[in-house]
Amino acid sequence: MPAAEKKYFYISSLAKGLKVLELLADEQDQSVSDVAKTLGFNRASSHRFLATLMDLGYVEKSTDNRYRLAFKVMEMGLMMANRIEVRQVARPYMQRLSNSFNETVNLGYFDGRDILHVDKIDSREILRIDSPLGSRAPAYCTALGKVLLAFLPPEELNTFLAGMKLKPQGPNTITSRKKLLEELKNIRKQHVAVDDEELSAGLRCVASPIFDHTGRANYAISISGPLVRHTFERIAQIQISVRDMCGEISEKLGNASLTYQKKRVQPILTR
Repeated sequence: MPAAEKKYFYISSLAKGLKVLELLADEQDQSVSDVAKTLGFNRASSHRFLATLMDLGYVEKSTDNRYRLAFKVMEMGLMMANRIEVRQVARPYMQRLSNSFNETVNLGYFDGRDILHVDKIDSREILRIDSPLGSRAPAYCTALGKVLLAFLPPEELNTFLAGMKLKPQGPNTITSRKKLLEELKNIRKQHVAVDDEELSAGLRCVASPIFDHTGRANYAISISGPLVRHTFERIAQIQISVRDMCGEISEKLGNASLTYQKKRVQPILTR
């Protein structure tokens, strides 16, 4: 980019580093000299870019001192592709849930600490719950978060709990690690979680996990609404519907091991 066209925020060194990544994606194994010659960088700069990318895990070096992309780049691409696929697959099911209950339907992603809202369909009611796209909420006190925490591998759950202080958010927030673990155990059996004023006063939410082809649950769908409409009787209906829908989405994503959605069970009781 010519100097006259550069924006005030443009970071030249970052742009050059990304050009190195693009070159390795196009040409595979490259030596320091190859990178310098192709991109017009001096050899010392090319070496620094490659060394930095290798230190960050994006590049690896072979025994003959040639550089290639590491699997971290593939993992990033796969994660992005998976997110797009989940949204595309989930959207029609979210619309069906919205049509059935006329409440806000959310698609949440667990980023290792919080729940990130990546898609939603708003309720048409005047009194409704609004979680803007891109907004975050603590995982331990939301239905979306609890239902995904319940299916984390034990070591990941322990890491999460070790680094998280369970602070009160709503009148019924679970602040005891022991009680939260008991809650997660029940959620694993039922494949559904309920937030009963744990995040915010006057809010109830029901969520179920979405499993990908590896059996991992990083996403969940929830239906949220005010207490005046989210009565315990209505929640009993919502629980089964959202769980069945998430089971169908999981099958679409290649997880054929789930059987709970094929059976009609007794409504799961809330606390």
